[in-house]
Amino acid sequence: MGHDRMKKPRYTHGYLDRHKKPRFYFRRPGFDRVPLPGLPWSPEFMAAYETAMAGQPLDVGIKRSKPGSLRALAASYFNSIGAIPNSECLGFLSMKRSTQGVYRNIINRLCEEVGKTGIKYGDMPAAALQREHIIKLMAARADKPDSANGLRKALRAMMAHAVATGVRRDDPTQGVKKIKPKSKLGFHRWTEEEIAQFEARHPIGTKPRLAMALALYTGQARQDVVAMGPQHIRNGKLHWTRKKTEGSTALELEIPIHADLRKTIDATPSGHLTFLTTELGRPFAVAGFGNWFRDQCYQANLPHCAMHGLRKAASVRLAEAGCTSHEIAAITGHSSLKEIERYTRTADRRRLAVSAMDKIRTFAG
Repeated sequence: MGHDRMKKPRYTHGYLDRHKKPRFYFRRPGFDRVPLPGLPWSPEFMAAYETAMAGQPLDVGIKRSKPGSLRALAASYFNSIGAIPNSECLGFLSMKRSTQGVYRNIINRLCEEVGKTGIKYGDMPAAALQREHIIKLMAARADKPDSANGLRKALRAMMAHAVATGVRRDDPTQGVKKIKPKSKLGFHRWTEEEIAQFEARHPIGTKPRLAMALALYTGQARQDVVAMGPQHIRNGKLHWTRKKTEGSTALELEIPIHADLRKTIDATPSGHLTFLTTELGRPFAVAGFGNWFRDQCYQANLPHCAMHGLRKAASVRLAEAGCTSHEIAAITGHSSLKEIERYTRTADRRRLAVSAMDKIRTFAG
């Protein structure tokens, strides 16, 4: 269940040294060779692996790029910094390292992709990329909407840089719409029955129960949950800035500690700066934590559930309790109210349906 612990993460290589000690390295074409401590999937290994994956690649192949090509534009974009003029996009070096890694992967893969003419996209003139090309590229990824929309987002930033630097006069991503996932809910949202099932398998005092409670009673994502600690609680409130937005809005949340969360925290002392720690008493790496929590879901016979679904469940609970969209956002830290408003509308319809049936009963009586 979970990840295959016999299989090493991508781009890692291992061997036994002359002392028969296993050694592992991160070896990805175009990136620095990085030693990885510990064994694959261990917390220290995954922390170093995540850092290496998000790292800056070596400038190999740039000199071989054709002037004016999409690959040359990519090299220029990868060195951009600050806000891109006349655009909502940031320069590549001004984004978080994790976001840089995602964008670089998307753009590099596109550059190696071969078009219908038999030429790699990276070798075609940057000025020749048209709106119809982008639509076709997204259509080819229609079965994976996140991949298609990620391509659109990365290209939008790179094309904004192209316009700002005079490589292009227009942005071919303008007017290209996102692909809507078949499921409007995306990640599976935990139901109340599934929450109860997980709690029955992992009682108060266990680490999995604490992980769930932190997510369910704060409405935060996994990268936030693993970093929370007792020092963030002051005067009965969790003072928190979401990791996803700390580089942009940096809005600090003050989340009142629910009695059930307080009880769970008190029953699961860690003695560390984070509530959740590994078996070695160290903070979780985000990827490692996701895999660990997935294993806990499997143990509760909930293989379709994941940490992110608890953030949605928290929003729904608040909506069904009668909270407004703004009240919910004050807890979850959502920057857009669109998703929250959908939850509140659904909750309102349920309350109205119950009220309507009560009126019918009263009238009939």
